Amino acid sequence: MRPRSPLLLALKLSVVLGSLWTLFLLSGPTIDFNPTYILRYRWLEYTGDDGSPESVCNCTAIQQGDKETLEQTKILTITKDFRKSIQIPDEYYINATQDCRNFKLSRKYLTFPLSQEEEDFPLAYSIVVHQKVQNFERLLRAIYAPQNIYCIHVDNKSEGSVISAIEAITSCFPNVFLVSKRVTVVYAAWPRVQADLNCMADLYNASTKWKYFINLCGQDFPLKTNLEIVRALRYLRGGNSMESERMPENKKYRFTNSFEVVNGNLKVAGKQKTPPPFNLPIMSGGAYIVVNRGYVRSVLEDHRILTLIEWSKDTYSPDEFLWATIQRVPGVPGSNWLNAKYDMSDVNAIARLVKWHWHEGSQGSLEAVYPKCEGNHVRAICVYGVGDLQWLLTQHHLFANKFDIYTDPVAIYCLEKYLRQKALADLH
Repeated sequence: MRPRSPLLLALKLSVVLGSLWTLFLLSGPTIDFNPTYILRYRWLEYTGDDGSPESVCNCTAIQQGDKETLEQTKILTITKDFRKSIQIPDEYYINATQDCRNFKLSRKYLTFPLSQEEEDFPLAYSIVVHQKVQNFERLLRAIYAPQNIYCIHVDNKSEGSVISAIEAITSCFPNVFLVSKRVTVVYAAWPRVQADLNCMADLYNASTKWKYFINLCGQDFPLKTNLEIVRALRYLRGGNSMESERMPENKKYRFTNSFEVVNGNLKVAGKQKTPPPFNLPIMSGGAYIVVNRGYVRSVLEDHRILTLIEWSKDTYSPDEFLWATIQRVPGVPGSNWLNAKYDMSDVNAIARLVKWHWHEGSQGSLEAVYPKCEGNHVRAICVYGVGDLQWLLTQHHLFANKFDIYTDPVAIYCLEKYLRQKALADLH
């Protein structure tokens, strides 16, 4: 008789554990969690028996692409009790951070630099969040290092519990702070750029030591350890990395027409825009970038870029052309020449890996850019599942999007476990 898989046995066990976990979370109106009890990690390490619901999964087999394990894990992640068991309410973070020392200890934050190389190369992060505190906290924990600095922008229209929970988390770290000026983010409108600009200014003024700026959102997650990120950035030798390509004809309407926000939505204003200032060619790009400190200084001080910023405020989805255009402005530190030979796609840039639905396909397909999504799609973007991990870990990008703790928590769990173990292994 074929031996029964440990994960199949764990499925039954997880239902029981999940129910107990849920009862514990919902045990009363005042939630006073003991993080050490919830997550019984040994100091710094993620072990195979850490007390969290996801620990029943075999991350090693998942990362190796074992088909049986992947199928069993997918079944687990759609189990109602398991889904409930992994959800941590916002109130947990509000209460747990009343004792910051215990919170950082139990949540396994790295409170000291792991190497001199990392300490000598601090990074600056902007993180834009509007929901899912648990996603944000897992991201922060994965990228946290005491020599780095982090600016957090919480959308003005976020729920009160989200704002309070993130405020509570940031209060526990001297190098993590809330942006000084919050905005109400509107999809495809200027405020999305303004959120990053506000964090850029705060980070630039807060410290003169950091070398590179990286902007993220709450559903990003790293594919590399901090040491690997530092080494990748050193390899850039002062250059920047982002998508910056010629603008397709079918997207030029975004900046040839004027747009305005009406009742929280972006609408066509009914008038054409003037040409871009200084005859700058508008490039196609993405909202997420890896840039040196000099690039940020140019964004904040260069009169050409300040003029371009003002011109961009009534365009559609300016985050998908502004950074890419600035990257081709002569004299900007780390920029590239305007010649098409310097065009860079999102696949070749290291900033961020995104699977778009229309670029997916089978291996060997002439049209496919990457394999099909093993999770689900939101606005044509893949929300990664455990079946994507093996492929993700072979890519050169520093970060990937999207991850969702409520859709596939095991994907995040196994990825952060892999990164922590690799970070600690590199110490030897």
